Amino acid sequence: MRLRVIASDVLLGLRRNFTMTVSVVITTWVALGFFAAGLLFSQQVSTMKGYWYDKVEVSIYLCTKDDSAAGCAQGEVTPAQRDAISAELKAMPEVKAVYFEDRGAAYKRFKAMFKDNPISENTDPEALPESFRVKLVDPEQLDVIQSKFAGSPGIEEVSDSRAVFQKLFDILGRLQAGAFLVAGATVLSAALLISNTIRVAAYNRRRETAIMRLVGASNFYIQLPFLLEAALAGLLGAALTVGSVVAFEKFIVLDQAARKIQVVPFIGWADVWSVVPWVVVVGVALSAFAALVTLRRHLRV
Repeated sequence: MRLRVIASDVLLGLRRNFTMTVSVVITTWVALGFFAAGLLFSQQVSTMKGYWYDKVEVSIYLCTKDDSAAGCAQGEVTPAQRDAISAELKAMPEVKAVYFEDRGAAYKRFKAMFKDNPISENTDPEALPESFRVKLVDPEQLDVIQSKFAGSPGIEEVSDSRAVFQKLFDILGRLQAGAFLVAGATVLSAALLISNTIRVAAYNRRRETAIMRLVGASNFYIQLPFLLEAALAGLLGAALTVGSVVAFEKFIVLDQAARKIQVVPFIGWADVWSVVPWVVVVGVALSAFAALVTLRRHLRV
């Protein structure tokens, strides 16, 4: 019987404040949309880092006879120096695999890279350095190789391709921070709107709540319909956000971006479903908390 009365009160409240409830739902939808975007950006950055960092390798270029780097003061790398570098690399626990590229292999790769460029015809194979290509167990430990071998005898340069990807990751990181910043502003806006909606609803039903208190109704019983109204509005906003995220993943990411940009790994359904519980919890909790704070201040009869 009480559940029926409470449900009736909730529906009555939603009908009386229909336009404001719609505003709450839309604002919550937008706020949670930016919140979900921030979480998905984070997933996308992690996916791309895992994909690209697995392909990152360190290149240790050995000295040629004309190099002037600090490690090349004694001239071209000697066989003893080359063997010592190889032995050190293979003994390091951080190293997963080591490949040696001699001048013949380096020149073949150079010709392939610049096959339509006149520079490939005018380059002397002797000008290309030998190198070690190193893959690490943990790609985040590239600095270990850099600090150990940079400037050592026989080594011209130690470089990695991480910097190329780091610029992209920095841009995505800024987009993620921007999404969370906008999400914070819109969540605050949604909380204020929910608070005002509940305050207006409490004012419109002040006589009913006064009668309920006179007949001995508890605070919880009086406040429950208002809390349910707010939670229901938050749940509807979260449902719209989930629908938007699913549609974005299906029609934009999978059907468009993933098919046309195959060199970039994109987030999948598992990433999307991992965000859904957070969206629902934040949507309902935000609405209920804003309503509870408002009721403590304004529902005094």
